[in-house]
Amino acid sequence: MKEQIEAGKGRAERVLKNPGRLQKLIASAISRQSSLISASRVPELTRKIQPLVRMVKSYAAKEYREVPWQSIVMSVTALLYFVAPLDAIADFIPFLGFADDLALITAVLASISGDIDSFTLWEQEKADAAETTDYSELESEEQE
Repeated sequence: MKEQIEAGKGRAERVLKNPGRLQKLIASAISRQSSLISASRVPELTRKIQPLVRMVKSYAAKEYREVPWQSIVMSVTALLYFVAPLDAIADFIPFLGFADDLALITAVLASISGDIDSFTLWEQEKADAAETTDYSELESEEQE
């Protein structure tokens, strides 16, 4: 598994330096994830990929930059592997096809778990702040 991650890092760095390619990767990962969810296939994989996709998307949008470069590179490496239909075990092989994807994504998540935790906390704080703002705006409108 380490070999696949190391091999993908250079490609991931090139994708990160090209905003168009990064947006295309994010769109591909979201599409792939959605198709797996709708087909009820590999729910564990789709659940695990979600925070990676959201973190890379927020990084690309320059909303969340508090993540170390190495963690973003690892996340993009995992997403590249996830969207590639022909990787160590081809994804069209029933059950086994996604086993390598799940293993790689699990390994990446384990290595950057603190950064994922920080990101999901940031997301929650952002959502809470938006919710508070929305309610206070409603209250001031009602008072008028």
